[in-house]
Amino acid sequence: MLKLSTFEIKQEIKNNSKLALLKFKTLMKFNEDSRVKIPALLHLIRLGYHYIPIKNQIRIEENNIFTDLFVSKICEINDITEKEALKLLDEINLELDYEDLGKKFYERLTASSEIKLIDFENFNNNSFHVTTELTCKAGDEEFRPDITILINGMPLAFIEVKKPHNKEGVINERNRINTRFKNKHFRKFVNISQLLVFSNNMEYEDGVVEPIFGAFYATPSYDQVNFNYFREDRDYPVKQHLETVPDAFENALLKDNNLMVIKHSPEYITNKQDNTPTNRILTSLFTKERLQFLLKYAIVYVEEENLGKIVYQKHIMRYPQLFATQAISTKLEGGQNKGII
Repeated sequence: MLKLSTFEIKQEIKNNSKLALLKFKTLMKFNEDSRVKIPALLHLIRLGYHYIPIKNQIRIEENNIFTDLFVSKICEINDITEKEALKLLDEINLELDYEDLGKKFYERLTASSEIKLIDFENFNNNSFHVTTELTCKAGDEEFRPDITILINGMPLAFIEVKKPHNKEGVINERNRINTRFKNKHFRKFVNISQLLVFSNNMEYEDGVVEPIFGAFYATPSYDQVNFNYFREDRDYPVKQHLETVPDAFENALLKDNNLMVIKHSPEYITNKQDNTPTNRILTSLFTKERLQFLLKYAIVYVEEENLGKIVYQKHIMRYPQLFATQAISTKLEGGQNKGII
């Protein structure tokens, strides 16, 4: 099915060949997965996330919370009964339907009193999972993020990827993201999401006002998602070391995605290295120490009035603000409490 070159397939498409169109779409998907998605999944496993195979995506379809993961961890963290955890889950499901961009849920997520959804004091005490092609379904409508990250069974972040040098594909995917987030049928999936990443595994374009290529991060919006750069600061590098992924684990990941054929390809071997644009931003955002800070301190809601109605904007720190905050924290911890920090 992939024997034709890209040029040959395009030529056949011009000749109205339906078979060639199918081959071209398959080739595009093959490149996207082998160049970006599978290497990103592998990297997240190296960061300590446990992979959930597609066939094991057992969750509540209306909000994509994995009940077993949620209940077991919430009971453990709070020393409560399964009945109490399930009651909490019902309350969360109702709150996720509020037209508040997830503000009520975020307040519950980061609360230090009552029942905790995340153990921020001992962040490693939480459960961390990753899966792919998790369907977000509402009635007859649905979409599937390339990668979904779960903490204690809650889908708090997702990652969309495109293959490099595909400007039209990047623009179209960004437009689709904005269209989905405006769709009220997908409100629960938008409200529960705290962080999203979009990458086509290329370096940033210097001197471009509205860059298209690169790896970006954002928080959800009902209106227009604003994607931000992220450049790591050498003075405050992440401390977490990458784990070694056993060969059997990598094989299982590839088999689950029907891509064992790419394992020994030079392209895949190159793109699974930890210094690619996609993997660098995943390290910057999803190492445990950094994710703990981002979820707890880097997100803020701004209340505005529009035509007599209260609306919310959700913002996340840009990377200079993040590192400035870390610099202040370091100085304060070192005993400096006056003067210029």
